[in-house]
Amino acid sequence: MDVIPLSALQHFLYCPRQCALIHLEQLWAESRETAEGRILHERADLPGAGTRKGVRVATAMALSHEAFGLIGKADVVEFHSQADGGECPFPVEYKRGRPKAHQADEVQLCAQALCLEDMYGKPVPRGALFYGQTRRRKDVVFDRGLRELTLKVLQGTRAMLESRQTPSAIYEAKKCDSCSLVDLCMPQCISRQRSVQRWLMNAVE
Repeated sequence: MDVIPLSALQHFLYCPRQCALIHLEQLWAESRETAEGRILHERADLPGAGTRKGVRVATAMALSHEAFGLIGKADVVEFHSQADGGECPFPVEYKRGRPKAHQADEVQLCAQALCLEDMYGKPVPRGALFYGQTRRRKDVVFDRGLRELTLKVLQGTRAMLESRQTPSAIYEAKKCDSCSLVDLCMPQCISRQRSVQRWLMNAVE
């Protein structure tokens, strides 16, 4: 079974075509937004371990889940002390901007929790998303609904990647205009071509 990067789940839920362009066709383009995100990640991208306010912290921690075929890394994993003397992993993912209406960020974080549960053999009930624009954390509870959505997205991502087929472009201004791959994807052009093809097919029927 081929492994799937954790980031692919976030890309797939946001836009399956974006996911395919990045993970199948190996395309990438930098934008102001992606540059800001890269800068935000620079500190967390340095592997290391330490203690912060009495909490053990690991940065750029490698993650994997053998059964699910997932691999990647967590920006930050805090290890919170428990009453029984053990520690509970608490993943923290850094994102630019602010919280979004869709759940792509939450799914990526939940997938990290699934990996941590597999690696440490204990439940990981919560984590957090840190947004650069608000400079605040958003707590995320890994409830049944989010876990089911994450597994559904994983199945969809795997099916698409195994098909080796890049989905057709569907132009959505709110998503497409803010995507760094918009010039490579050309959603408006491709969508117009498909509309013309449908019109011609209907005209000759």
